Amino acid sequence: MLIGCPKEIKNQEYRVGLTPANAADYILHGNKVIMEKGAGEGSGFSDEEYKKVGAEIADKKRVFEADMIIKVKEPIEEEYEYFRENQILYTYLHLAADKPLTEMLLKKKIKSIAYETMKDEMNQLPCLAPMSAIAGRLSIQEAAKYMEKKFGGEGVLLGGVPGVQKANVVILGAGVVGLNAAQIAMGFGANVSITDINVARLSYIDQIFNMRINTYFSAPSTLEELFKTADVVIGSVLIPGAKAPKLLRKEHLKMMKKGAVIVDVAIDQGGCFETSHPTTHDDPIFIVDDIVHYCVANMPGAVARTSTIALTNSTTHYGIMLAEKGLEEICKTNNTFLTGLNTYNGKCTFKGVAEAFGIEYTDPKAALGN
Repeated sequence: MLIGCPKEIKNQEYRVGLTPANAADYILHGNKVIMEKGAGEGSGFSDEEYKKVGAEIADKKRVFEADMIIKVKEPIEEEYEYFRENQILYTYLHLAADKPLTEMLLKKKIKSIAYETMKDEMNQLPCLAPMSAIAGRLSIQEAAKYMEKKFGGEGVLLGGVPGVQKANVVILGAGVVGLNAAQIAMGFGANVSITDINVARLSYIDQIFNMRINTYFSAPSTLEELFKTADVVIGSVLIPGAKAPKLLRKEHLKMMKKGAVIVDVAIDQGGCFETSHPTTHDDPIFIVDDIVHYCVANMPGAVARTSTIALTNSTTHYGIMLAEKGLEEICKTNNTFLTGLNTYNGKCTFKGVAEAFGIEYTDPKAALGN
């Protein structure tokens, strides 16, 4: 199969869909790889390194002649024109928060596989997990910075010092993001609380942290009480492929401490704070009712080399399988790809996306004729 990997053009996005080692793996399995000139530079990989393993270096137009396009982030409007009917697109999509992209993929009959909805045999999200881990860790790092007074924060040190109270960190959601955020917050020395609706997951968190983290069932009244004393709130709620629920609403901001920081890691899926809107690394924060909002939609892009290697460690294995057998054939035998299929031949094949926009949903097996 002809594999194309374009340069990411989203604001401050330095990751790349394939490292030179990944390109070599695809080529070893009988595929041809075309990299857009300069695609890997942001992650520290030169064109020469790709050439050495046998990849072609070309312009964007040539890259999009490929049968399968491998990216990191969802395509943005400037890229729409390059896609052609029946191409395979293998990337993060987050379609439930992006109607124009959804419409483009349906109109051009793109066969799209979304990293964030692919589930393995253990019901885990193998291609989402590495970026969730990085975003979770970064969320505390960024919160600690924007708590500084010069950014509009309350001027509190996350871990405090002897004789001074530690900051209260509230984490909404105990999944991969939440777990990693909790690890870093604990490392900073903060007082950490984590909420979820899954009691078994809360029990797991309680055990691995030796009861040093406060765990709460996520009920509205409980959340309100936590918000009142929070210095930091991390939003890490995930419903795979669907819009995130709004757990922190505008009226909650009035009851919070002036200068508290909220980090919406779920912003790719529409955000779990009512007052959130996507921001960029160039302009990462805004303030509503004296509460600092950090809502960068591609947080892991800030640590591009780490993120690229972590991501492609997971995506390349599946991508080679996809290229080897073709989308239709692999979906017959491997449910991971079936769960990743978001659009196919002009049909929306992921229920959460269809529900987000009120469009017709087609079961992926039916769409494929299986």
